Amino acid sequence: MQGGKCLKSAWKLFKSSGEGAARHYSHTSTRGSFGLLFDIDGVLVRGQTPIPAAKRCFRKLVDRRGRYKVPVVFVTNAGNCMRQAKAEHLSHLLEVEVSPEQVMLSHSPLRMFTQFHQMCVLVSGQGPVQEVARMLGFQNVVTIDQVREGYPLLDIVDHDRRPKDSIPPTKGLRPIEAVILFGEPIRWETNLQLILDVLLTHGNLGSNWNGAPYPHLPLLACNMDLLWMAEAKNPRFGHGMFLVCLESLYKKVTGQDLKYEALIGKPSVVTYNYAELLVRRQAERLGWSLPVKTLYAIGDNPMADIYGANLYDRYLRTAPRSEARLPEACRSILVCTGVYSKEEALPSLSQQRVFHGHRDFRFEPDLTQPSYVVDDVQDAVELAFEQEGWSLH
Repeated sequence: MQGGKCLKSAWKLFKSSGEGAARHYSHTSTRGSFGLLFDIDGVLVRGQTPIPAAKRCFRKLVDRRGRYKVPVVFVTNAGNCMRQAKAEHLSHLLEVEVSPEQVMLSHSPLRMFTQFHQMCVLVSGQGPVQEVARMLGFQNVVTIDQVREGYPLLDIVDHDRRPKDSIPPTKGLRPIEAVILFGEPIRWETNLQLILDVLLTHGNLGSNWNGAPYPHLPLLACNMDLLWMAEAKNPRFGHGMFLVCLESLYKKVTGQDLKYEALIGKPSVVTYNYAELLVRRQAERLGWSLPVKTLYAIGDNPMADIYGANLYDRYLRTAPRSEARLPEACRSILVCTGVYSKEEALPSLSQQRVFHGHRDFRFEPDLTQPSYVVDDVQDAVELAFEQEGWSLH
C-alpha cells in the first residue's frame, strides 16, 4: 500500500524517542497475560445509545474500586474530537471510569509523524479539527473555512453561498505544504473542491491548476471505514466513502492516482502498534510481572476491525523478537451487534467478493475471517477470560 515506508520510519522514530522502548518483566506468574482492544460503534454503542451487554460486561471488568482487571484500550476510527471528550463520553455511557490514556482515536498515531509538524497543513473533518491538530503536534494549521474566507470564489457549488453583488477580495494564505484528512466533513462538496484545489495548485491557491508537479503534496488520511453503524437499521457512510470520492475525482481530473503519504486508523498495522503501547503502559500500572502475551480485538466490522486485527497478528508472527517485548498474538472477535449481524451468515472464503476496505489494501479474504464469532461484547469478554484461564467474577 502507499505510504508503507513513511509508516515504518514514523514507528522507528517513535520507538527511538523512548515512548516505545522495550521494558523488562520478570516471569513470576503462570497465569496468561492479555489485553483487550474494544471498537466502540456497533460494539459498545449504536449512535448515542449504549448496547445493554456493554454496561453489563464493564461492570465485571472493574473491581470494587473501579480498577480494571486487565488492560483495556478503546480503539476507534472516530477522529473528530479530543481524547478527553471521548473518554468522558464513554465513562457516562458505560458507567465506569475511562481515562484519556485508554482511548485511541484514528488520528492518535499522527503524534509520531514529526516530520510534518512544522509544515503548514490543511485539515479536513468536523469538530475541533484545528485544536486536535495542534494537540497532535502540528504548529501551522489551516482549516477549510479559512481557505473559503481567504479565497471566496472557490466554493460556489451551493448557489446560496456564492458571493453576492461585488466580488470580495482575496486575502491569501501561506502556501499549504501537506493535507490531513481527519474524518468525514459536513459539506462534502466544499471539502472535495478545496482539497482538489490545494493538490492541483501544489498548495498555492492563487495559481492555476496546470503545472502542479506529480506526485502531489503529502496527503495523510485517518479512518478508512467505508461504513459504520449508528441507530439506523442499515450502515451509514464513513470517511472511507469520502476518500473514495476524493480518489475518483482526482483520477477523473488528472488521469493519475491519488497517493497517500500514510493511511492511519484500522486496519493499519501502525494503529495496532500504537494500541499495543497503550496496553503495555496499563499493564505496568497494574503491576503485572509478565509482558502482555495476547491481545483480543473486539469489533463489528469484518473489513476494518477483523481485517486489522488479523493483519496485526500476521505482523506479530513475523516481527523480530529482539527489540520490544511484543505480544505473541492478536485474536479477532466479531460481535453481531453492528455492521455484521446475526441475520446474515458470514460469507465463506470462496463467497467473499466485495471488498469494503481501502483501495491501497490488498484484498485478502482470509483476513476478514475472525478467530471467533459471538453474539455481543459481553460474550466476547467472557470468551477472552476463559481462553486465558481467568475468572471474570
